Amino acid sequence: MAKKTKELERLWWDWLGTAERLLSTLHEQTAALTMRQVERLERLQPELDGLMDLMQTIDEQAATAARTLASELECEPSLKGLVTALEKADGMQLQSIANRVIVAGRNVQRVIDKNKALIENELAYVNGTMTVIANEVTKAEGPYAGKRTQANVLMNQAA
Repeated sequence: MAKKTKELERLWWDWLGTAERLLSTLHEQTAALTMRQVERLERLQPELDGLMDLMQTIDEQAATAARTLASELECEPSLKGLVTALEKADGMQLQSIANRVIVAGRNVQRVIDKNKALIENELAYVNGTMTVIANEVTKAEGPYAGKRTQANVLMNQAA
């Protein structure tokens, strides 16, 4: 059983390492969003996508390993089921790593939510700015109104 447990632990350690790299990149994204550095954001996006895809792949592999382990132990395919079915030392080790994965997942989600809010605020700001500009440009009078030419005046008089 130790071999299957070690495989699951290895996958979770891989996930934790990837989550750490993702958090670092997400914090860099936060800084770029705050400073409105579009080029930096564009440079970071492929790395973010790649890390998210890698985490998803590792997560799927870990879920498969956990189901296989639960099947071999003939227990419920849940963390609690695995921990209780394993020897005490193995169960405690697995629970410890699982707790780290849970905390890291929450930290990643917190930063993703923060960056999402920053992006939504920036989009709202840009939308508001574009609305103000469009309203000013369409006014008949004012500094941004279209210039009237003599031809327009003559056409209006002829009508």
